[in-house]
Amino acid sequence: MAKKKYYAVRAGRTPGIYTSWDACKAQVDGFANASFKSFPTKEEAEAFLGNNTKENKIEDEALAYVDGSYNVKTGEYSCGVVFFFEGEKTEYCEKGTDSELAAMRNVAGEILGAQVAMKMAVEQGAESLTIVHDYQGIASWCTGEWKTNKEGTKAYKAYFDSLKDKLIIHFQKVKGHSGDEYNDLADELAKSAIF
Repeated sequence: MAKKKYYAVRAGRTPGIYTSWDACKAQVDGFANASFKSFPTKEEAEAFLGNNTKENKIEDEALAYVDGSYNVKTGEYSCGVVFFFEGEKTEYCEKGTDSELAAMRNVAGEILGAQVAMKMAVEQGAESLTIVHDYQGIASWCTGEWKTNKEGTKAYKAYFDSLKDKLIIHFQKVKGHSGDEYNDLADELAKSAIF
């Protein structure tokens, strides 16, 4: 049986202590100047982090890669989510059912993916969530940078606002189809639901 390792991420998407390489890699892969190291004990990992992070409670922090897809032939949209929480990775896909939202094509899937990630984080008891996305609207509608002119974007912003007291949400933009392992996986999951 392999010995348990603790992965301390000093500089990454969400600094803290992780109990699996996949969860650690999701924090540091493609992150400029990432700083991380594995340790045999949690105490050593905490010492490596020093005072760079609050409490370093990885059990309270979640990370989700989200993406959307649209099938022109069928008019269906979907999402893919790669969700990390408490050292575990969950892969999820779902086909959207809102015919009005489908008019937004793949953006409908991007919105669905972000909402699914938020729901997963709340249901699993996370205090904070970082959503890694390749479509700027996922963050910009929530922050108010973009106006919510359509019913789908208004509903998305309202859902985000309804969680403000339950979940701290951060957004991280990545370039789509750029070789980011988990963004590419979220894209594949989204496609698998409708193709």
